[in-house]
Amino acid sequence: MANLSLRGLDSATLARIRSSARRLKVSVNRLIVDTLRLHYAPGPRPRDQIDELAGAWSAQEAREFASAIKPFSEVDPALWASEPQAVYRTRAGVKRSRGRRRA
Repeated sequence: MANLSLRGLDSATLARIRSSARRLKVSVNRLIVDTLRLHYAPGPRPRDQIDELAGAWSAQEAREFASAIKPFSEVDPALWASEPQAVYRTRAGVKRSRGRRRA
């Protein structure tokens, strides 16, 4: 196995690497080695199913798709009018409605 030294790595990037390693419960070295293998090792790379679609649509197809899904982003206020307001307890135990806060 070869050894590699990194120079010029800024502290913010190192902090993000360390944070990712802690979150994944691996060492910083293991995280970096796995990342390098994933991106640079020979052979087929693991892919998500969506990778097959990236860049595959024409501009016209993209416009048609955006037009087709536009109704899904519209909210009908009448559907939410009958929903009860949630009540939650604060740390002090006082009940408050999730509506507007009082000044």
